[in-house]
Amino acid sequence: MAETDPGRANLTPAPTPDKPVRDAAPFLRACPAGGLLGLDPGRRRIGVAGCDPTRLAVAPLETVRRSRWRDDLQRLRALTEERAATGIVLGLPLNMDGTEGPRAQSAARMGRNLAWGLGLPVLLWDERLSSFEAEDRMRAEGIDRNERARRIDAVAACVILRDALNAFERLRRARRPAAASPSYP
Repeated sequence: MAETDPGRANLTPAPTPDKPVRDAAPFLRACPAGGLLGLDPGRRRIGVAGCDPTRLAVAPLETVRRSRWRDDLQRLRALTEERAATGIVLGLPLNMDGTEGPRAQSAARMGRNLAWGLGLPVLLWDERLSSFEAEDRMRAEGIDRNERARRIDAVAACVILRDALNAFERLRRARRPAAASPSYP
């Protein structure tokens, strides 16, 4: 198999940014419009959420059971194509003090592999407490424990994606020029 074969799991860098970013501004420049996927990465599962092209509605999509990276990438590629996603928001599980432990380093590697493998911009987003928030939301909705366990990863991906979208909106508002205030004599 040639190094340039797009079917390979460890692809050569795509023409789009080949490294995930941790700042929303460059991510928004790379994908200013269109739907996004939010991912909650874990050792055994990847929670997947998506938003519509207007970036207003977020919904859980599925939980991908991890196997070989090539298989995981193939499923994520199919989801990005089905949803016409223009970028990925990947949860970065930082420690509570903000430092990166082994799980965050693994997520950062996954981000690089996604950028290379999918050719899409990837934003690493602080996901601290996203699973707790997802659990609380489902509990408040009266979802039973078995169903919560089945859906937790995809709902946590929703929390990650929604938090990023909220930050994008705050960033857009901060960049808008202030309306000229009327001057009174």
